[in-house]
Amino acid sequence: MTAAPTTETHPLATALTAVRPQVPVDRLVTDLVPPRHFARARFATYRANPAHPSQGRALARLQEIAEQVAAPRRGLFARRKAAPAVYLDGGFGVGKTHLLTSLAHAVGEVLGTDAVAYGTFVEYTNLVGALGFRPTVEALGAKKLVCIDEFELDDAGDTTLMSRLMRELADRGVALAATSNTLPGALGEGRFAAQDFQREIKALSDRFETLRVDGEDYRHRDVVTDTEPLTEAEVTAAAAARPGTTLDTFDDLLAHLATVHPSRYGALLDGVTAVALTGVHPVTAQAVALRLVVLVDRLYDRDVPVLLGGDGDTRTLFTPEMLASGYRKKYYRALSRLGALAEEGRALV
Repeated sequence: MTAAPTTETHPLATALTAVRPQVPVDRLVTDLVPPRHFARARFATYRANPAHPSQGRALARLQEIAEQVAAPRRGLFARRKAAPAVYLDGGFGVGKTHLLTSLAHAVGEVLGTDAVAYGTFVEYTNLVGALGFRPTVEALGAKKLVCIDEFELDDAGDTTLMSRLMRELADRGVALAATSNTLPGALGEGRFAAQDFQREIKALSDRFETLRVDGEDYRHRDVVTDTEPLTEAEVTAAAAARPGTTLDTFDDLLAHLATVHPSRYGALLDGVTAVALTGVHPVTAQAVALRLVVLVDRLYDRDVPVLLGGDGDTRTLFTPEMLASGYRKKYYRALSRLGALAEEGRALV
């Protein structure tokens, strides 16, 4: 028997490793809402760049789709049109998630938030893993709109699963909206992402309308945000001084993540205002790294600052082999997000 991981924590700080989230099945579905990071995103706040007309066209089309999904049916026996299905294809930082969350908010404000499900590709595959395929179809089939952010094409099994799920939802009249997760400079992958998407969702490709969103990263930053690590003493002191901050050693947290289903990583962060980690070092096992990626996504969704001690260098967190693998988009996204959250953590200190 393997001993449970231990964590040295400051008396005034709690630890993520001490949390064993018990999430009711219905919460796994009700938690599928636009992330806190985009709580204020609306069509009116999206600033389309005139230098890239595709941004304005995508904005206008999504506004039309929002009106179509939210419009009441006229007459009891009115002929029902096929529900819209749209795919936003574009590079990193061009506002695809802003547009997708704006669509979700626009429909939810008319029909009620229960009418919309919003999650990342990984969250939906994790949902199927936790609930089973048929219960997931029944739960999402009651929605008017299902939004899938960062649709991933790097795992054939998950892509086939999501294709089947979307087909069943479309057959039930559920509107679908998805975005790509292409990074800039990915050797043409931005250009061909739409073709890849349509090939992988064979049975659905004729239903999806592709909207290209061109442009540069609006944050005008590198893919990876460099951040200097904090000292162990700084991390520990900051954790003690800030209510709601958790304090864990990096190895203990990684071990703990293996015992929690990824669909519950969001619940793991309930009430957490900041996450402090000591002993941060490069991750060499891919299974461990992928779990960490999911946690980083949930931290980013909730705008939770991170304090990194130890090595703490986001540039070397994943191995060169990982950054060249089929999962490189996941890793670069996590590095970008973790770097931004670590900068917020440094500001706390």
